[in-house]
Amino acid sequence: MNTPKKVVLAYSGGLDTSFAVKYLTHDLGYEVHTALANTGGFTKAECQAIGERALQLGAATHVTLDIEQEYYNKCIRYMVFGDILRNGTYPISVSSERTFQAIAIIEYAKKIGADAVAHGSTGAGNDQVRFDLTFAILAPEIEVITPTRDMTLTREYEIDYLKKHGYEGDFKRMEYSINKGLWGTSIGGKETLKSELTLPESAYPSQVTEHGEETLKIGFDKGEIVSVNGKIYPDKVEAIREVEALGSRYGIGRDMHIGDTIIGIKGRVGFEAAAAMLIIGAHKMLEKHTLTKWQLYWKDQVANWYGMFLHEAQYLEPVMRDIEAMLDSSQQLVTGEVELTLRPYCFQCVGVSSPYDLMKTDFGEYGEVNKAWTADDVKGFTKIMGNQMKIAYMKRNKK
Repeated sequence: MNTPKKVVLAYSGGLDTSFAVKYLTHDLGYEVHTALANTGGFTKAECQAIGERALQLGAATHVTLDIEQEYYNKCIRYMVFGDILRNGTYPISVSSERTFQAIAIIEYAKKIGADAVAHGSTGAGNDQVRFDLTFAILAPEIEVITPTRDMTLTREYEIDYLKKHGYEGDFKRMEYSINKGLWGTSIGGKETLKSELTLPESAYPSQVTEHGEETLKIGFDKGEIVSVNGKIYPDKVEAIREVEALGSRYGIGRDMHIGDTIIGIKGRVGFEAAAAMLIIGAHKMLEKHTLTKWQLYWKDQVANWYGMFLHEAQYLEPVMRDIEAMLDSSQQLVTGEVELTLRPYCFQCVGVSSPYDLMKTDFGEYGEVNKAWTADDVKGFTKIMGNQMKIAYMKRNKK
């Protein structure tokens, strides 16, 4: 008897990867080793339940790869430094996770000597490119297997297949594709496939439990979150979790992202990302007080490219390290505390306290008092500044 080939499956416990376990073992005869690359979206209990599910479906072994600290250090902090929201809306939550999950999966596959790696991405989304490209760069010698994509499967087909093979899962919940991570949760399902519909309240993993308002204070040191409501968090991941817990009770960070996919079609997905939206909102306000006009301008330019490259599977492109160097440099004085007010489905940045606040100077107070220049200085400055416009205007309007 031939020894079955060994495949490492990127396993999340969702419908697509659950189908893949059963199909790879039962139909193709692979020895399947599932690996959950946890970017911070699952508790220990949830990781254990996911592992048990994988074994029930036929996996030979299961492992949880905890990569939330690496994900924060190498990605989230730069998304905060850049105040990155794709199309001004989406904090690139799941999109940014996928490359780091792919890196962890392929390194594990090399470690155990796997013949192949597999993932449950469909042929109509971005994740297939993120996984395939990362695998191809880091281990071109390892085969990539993608049953959901290659067979063009529907969610209904996968549910029916699992039922026929004796697996009784929560198929009602599986109507929605829920991807949870440290920086947010995406929700895809029947409503997101149509332009005119939105997700029902019940589709969101976090439900609104607070209906009043409360104050939240977020502290930063050199652009990184360090405190929440005065409590210092040496572990930045725990600080993010605390902000998420506070904000999600109000349903903050919910929205629908409509954007251009890597494969050229328009895509639509719901998401909730309370921590991401609150931290980015607070950080952006702090930067307005502590960075110069041109620092803000050029940081926004490179940050926009960074977010686009990150979304489109270009994390391993060397220019990303160059952009990160600039983002690092821009944050040296982004230190202080920001006060926010939380309300159901929204928040407001109230004010900033920082030793580097550029508003607090002896030069003057906007709209009130000028201390570092005279009225004649402004008259001369305005006259010289207008020279080129005055010349152009006169030439264009000369009869």
